[in-house]
Amino acid sequence: MATPYKPKNILITGAAGFIASHVATRIVKKYPDYNIVILDKLDYCSNLKNLLPISSSPNFKFVKGDIASADLVNFILVTENIDTVMHFAAQTHVDNSFGNSFEFTKNNIYGTHVLLEACRQITDQIKRFIHVSTDEVYGETDEDAVVGNHEASQLLPTNPYAATKAGAEMLVMAYGRSYGLPVITTRGNNVYGPNQFPEKLIPKFILLAMRGEPLPIHGDGSNVRSYLYCEDVAEAFEVILHRGEVGHVYNIGTKKERTVMNVAKDICKLFNLEANKAIKFVDNRPFNDQRYFLDDEKLKSLGWSERTHWEDGLRKTMEWYVANSNYWGDVSGALLPHPKAMVMPGGCEGSKEIKGMLAQFNNIQTEVAPTSDSVLETHPFKFLIYGRTGWIGGLLGKICEKQGIPYEYGKGRLQERSSLILDIQTIKPTHVFNAAGVTGRPNVDWCESHKPDTIRTNVVGTLTLADVCREHGLLMINYATGCIFEYDAHHPEGSGVGFKEEDTPNFTGSFYSKTKAMVEELLKEYENVCTLRVRMPISSDLSNPRNFVTKISRYDKVVNIPNSMTILDELLPISIEMAKRNLRGIYNFTNPGVVSHNEILEMYKQYIDPSFKWTNFTLEEQAKVIVAPRSNNEMDTTKLKEEFPELLPIKDSLIKYVFEPNRKVAAN
Repeated sequence: MATPYKPKNILITGAAGFIASHVATRIVKKYPDYNIVILDKLDYCSNLKNLLPISSSPNFKFVKGDIASADLVNFILVTENIDTVMHFAAQTHVDNSFGNSFEFTKNNIYGTHVLLEACRQITDQIKRFIHVSTDEVYGETDEDAVVGNHEASQLLPTNPYAATKAGAEMLVMAYGRSYGLPVITTRGNNVYGPNQFPEKLIPKFILLAMRGEPLPIHGDGSNVRSYLYCEDVAEAFEVILHRGEVGHVYNIGTKKERTVMNVAKDICKLFNLEANKAIKFVDNRPFNDQRYFLDDEKLKSLGWSERTHWEDGLRKTMEWYVANSNYWGDVSGALLPHPKAMVMPGGCEGSKEIKGMLAQFNNIQTEVAPTSDSVLETHPFKFLIYGRTGWIGGLLGKICEKQGIPYEYGKGRLQERSSLILDIQTIKPTHVFNAAGVTGRPNVDWCESHKPDTIRTNVVGTLTLADVCREHGLLMINYATGCIFEYDAHHPEGSGVGFKEEDTPNFTGSFYSKTKAMVEELLKEYENVCTLRVRMPISSDLSNPRNFVTKISRYDKVVNIPNSMTILDELLPISIEMAKRNLRGIYNFTNPGVVSHNEILEMYKQYIDPSFKWTNFTLEEQAKVIVAPRSNNEMDTTKLKEEFPELLPIKDSLIKYVFEPNRKVAAN
């Protein structure tokens, strides 16, 4: 047998996914002298938790990014001196490929082509390029066949997923022959085990059984499949990495076959369910191969063999899902009989369990971009901000500069979809911040006489941006308003009972507030949006006419009502952190507690101008000098406080961030 190949620096793509995470974990732990770089864009079926077992390993680095980014791939290959590529990254769910085939072409064919081309440019450096394919490229095996498809069998894919994998294989083969790239291809049977996203048969059935829901079987359940346990497959890749011959194809399979019906019955048995009651037959796929059967003798000749018995592997898998039932968050969409599109796991990256997890990784980077002098730098984030000329939008840019976060302001108009798409394609952000909107000139009364303009920006524009971001897989941080509530019988003034995120808006006094409540309700349909309800914003810049403190200090008369308010100096950096944590949903974005107009002006007098005087008037008197009524309320900040327990109460925050920095009166 030839001397085993020994790599030095390995790039593994897609290793936050199921199979590759088991492979990466095995290699990182078993071969401490190998340096492993993982590239993964963290798509819906990836999970950083899969890599926690090796997160602190000194020979491991994680890079968040897309294999379709040529600059990123080239940068990693060169700077990490990569000599071995193990290419797992792909869209793999057949059901999704019937309704979203272009995405499969983009990821599976174009992404592979980018990798190959990058390797071609440093052919002398690359010693192995292991391309991971599937048994489905062979197409359907005859039901009476006693010998499985061998590595030289004709490729006859029958579904869009398999076709894209076969297409990628053709590119791999061509680069091997045309450019001498040292390629190896693998074709594997179905894999099961811990960490698998539950769109696949076995984890889907296990989770459904745990929930007491029916197990949906496509067609009559007679389709035959072969299943390998994930640890056995990880060992197979370890063997191919060290002993596989360049230019060869290796089947990773088992001759032990099972019908889908038998799999369902075995899972029912584990949960003591009556199969005839638990199983439900549903419409079949547009085309569902009856059987895949592989000849695995070639891989066995390298010394590999299946170790895990079906019953043991299935039991271990079941036990893992029972112990980790919320691993993926909300996966109800993936558990449907026929998922129509890729379903993002609810709260995966943003959950309390996983927030800050990136900090646990020994070495992480996530973006690569050329600088003006053509030197490549890395940074985890790049923000696209809308609202450059606005108060909050301008402050966001300054915060990004202070934190060293790359950012650009959007040039497109929110209501012009094509211009937003151009911004995203040009800037390639990791997150989008929407601080654009119409609040009125100089106040919300303007909106009463400019209703179409207000709708165009606050409703149409915001929804268009959210939709474009969703199409591009981007989280949108949306700065909204809490001025959609007013004190009522259930939330009386001075009671300390605030409006919660799930409460229905009850203030319709101004057209501005109506549009904000309307768009907030519609944005609930977008899982990629984090809505932050800002109220009566205040900052340390007392020269800004939009600053609430500045406003009331210049009024002849003020009302005196306690309100929840937002100290921007404290809360805007928190919104940046919320983006980093990929938090979603609605948050009351104010400091805890309330403060009244008089209390603020007392502070102003104490810290800024001892001679300052003001006069109060009633809401009825105020109504005579304004066009639209104003919202007054208290917001419940429990949800935000749970994420950021260090958040200061409103009065403490006012002193720390606003009045102490602007103090003109000497302290006693």
